[in-house]
Amino acid sequence: MSRTIQVTFDAHDPRTLSIFWRDALGYVHPGPPGVTVAPGTDPLEAWDEFLERNNVPLERRNAASALEDPDGTGPRLFFQQVPEDKVAKNRVHLDVRAAPGLDGDDRMSALEKECDRLVSLGAERVSRSEPAPPMSAGFIVMTDPEGNEFCLD
Repeated sequence: MSRTIQVTFDAHDPRTLSIFWRDALGYVHPGPPGVTVAPGTDPLEAWDEFLERNNVPLERRNAASALEDPDGTGPRLFFQQVPEDKVAKNRVHLDVRAAPGLDGDDRMSALEKECDRLVSLGAERVSRSEPAPPMSAGFIVMTDPEGNEFCLD
């Protein structure tokens, strides 16, 4: 029997980091439990109202955030607040598949375009690995706004 997974990020600022990954991946914030979020309404505003209505202390309102794939095929992403800083390279990272079906210069051009978009959202470019067929089609290593490594692949 197969299982579904959730990818969890430790973060200083779960809300802000979830907004970066929402915009990077085209994911969506789910609404609060028992709340139907009307089309065109910002789910984060619904969360703010939910937390206020439930008397959640201000210091706990950014304790967590989540994202879901609107198509229902990708894993749920969860962001949990932790006090400690990131101190080492990730042992697991995301590969963002930004150039499916492309090879060579077309692939690297598509990756560069996506890299520029993600930098404008707050990511940082770390390095570029050129294509080395047949073992590698080339990729770009980046970090999200809190320093978590990921690859444009």
